[in-house]
Amino acid sequence: MLARGLFWITVYVAAVLSPLVVAAVATAAAPRSWMTEFSVALGFLALMIFGLQFGLVARFQRVSAPFGMDALIQYHRQIAVVAALFALAHPILLFIEDPAKLKLLNFLEAPVRARYAELATLSLLAVTAISIFRKRMGLSYEAWQLLHGLLAVALVGCSLGHAFGVGFYSGRPETRMLWLALSGGLVALLGWVRLVKPLLRLRHPWRVDEVKAERGGAWTLTLSPVGHAGLTFEPGQFAWLIAGRSPFALTQHPFSFSSSPDSSGRVSFTIKARGDFTRSIAGIAPGTRAYLDGPHGLFTLSRHDAPGFVLIAGGVGITPLISMIRSLAARRDPRPVLLFYGNKDWEGVTFREELEGHRVVHVIESPPPEWKGERGFITAELLRRHLPEGVASFRFFVCGPIPMMDAMERELSSLGVPDENVVTERFDMV
Repeated sequence: MLARGLFWITVYVAAVLSPLVVAAVATAAAPRSWMTEFSVALGFLALMIFGLQFGLVARFQRVSAPFGMDALIQYHRQIAVVAALFALAHPILLFIEDPAKLKLLNFLEAPVRARYAELATLSLLAVTAISIFRKRMGLSYEAWQLLHGLLAVALVGCSLGHAFGVGFYSGRPETRMLWLALSGGLVALLGWVRLVKPLLRLRHPWRVDEVKAERGGAWTLTLSPVGHAGLTFEPGQFAWLIAGRSPFALTQHPFSFSSSPDSSGRVSFTIKARGDFTRSIAGIAPGTRAYLDGPHGLFTLSRHDAPGFVLIAGGVGITPLISMIRSLAARRDPRPVLLFYGNKDWEGVTFREELEGHRVVHVIESPPPEWKGERGFITAELLRRHLPEGVASFRFFVCGPIPMMDAMERELSSLGVPDENVVTERFDMV
């Protein structure tokens, strides 16, 4: 797995740097200043990073397997900031060196290559704004996903138009081939994501068998495969779900499996109604057709040969962990498992009754008057009170809100738990 990861990293870095290599060996049309060349280099880097963004989130399992889909999504978000800074620095440096170039900002009178650059910049600013301020702007996840995709295509397309239009390096045959390859790759990726994968999903439909209400405003959606053997997943993994719509639908939603893999082909997702699509889960009727893209993720027991497990959940973060608990119980695994489960109130503890037969430390933020258990939040001191001796070699799986996972990583480190023994997964889309 390490070798495969290094291979994909090498491929990615080589692709990002390829236009600089081509420009270095190409014969320039005329000598230019260092600042101009540096500006162009930043523009090339930004363009390649933006183009490769589509590949990072295309859900190629061979690519994501060494890193985890959540890690690729996080990298996708963080490298976008770097690429945006490179892209904005590109024209700013040109304007600093030659203020006369500011006249190119006049869209109506500027040459076509400059118009492409302006449209690309506007697309970049727009896609950045809706990603950072989505909730403040009142954009639903579905609307954001659609706009994000359209603006990203416009950004890369207009950037390529600008590069071709300038023609200083892109006029060279080798550079033109590079940009044509990038354009072709972009079209191929869009075709894979929007045509080929939906066609594959169409051949492997699922049926909604049951929609069950759970404590805490959650619903468990249970699906059965229709005309195929289903899928094999590890407890802790997740899949993208489409229910009641075409497999060609633009929006899909990632949810962790809550069932054990040993469920006779059926799979379950436990989903809390928090907004957008999740509010409609309760209204899905049995018999509804559904489609899955998965499994994905490295948040799994099978990757960790440990003497025992400590599971730490916050709210609906119990979902992948209940899959682990059910799987270990079904397999009669003798290794010890201890669950710390934080919730706002006792009545909202999802799977409360099922967990009564397991080792659980409930931590309630606002407990009832008669409550005698732990109160508040999960802290290092609370963990220290309940963790048995010698658990530093156990694997700690943490799932919940992002602030909680950040806090738990710090708290566990303070208890002497090695970082490599703490497993988290973050696939917050935006």
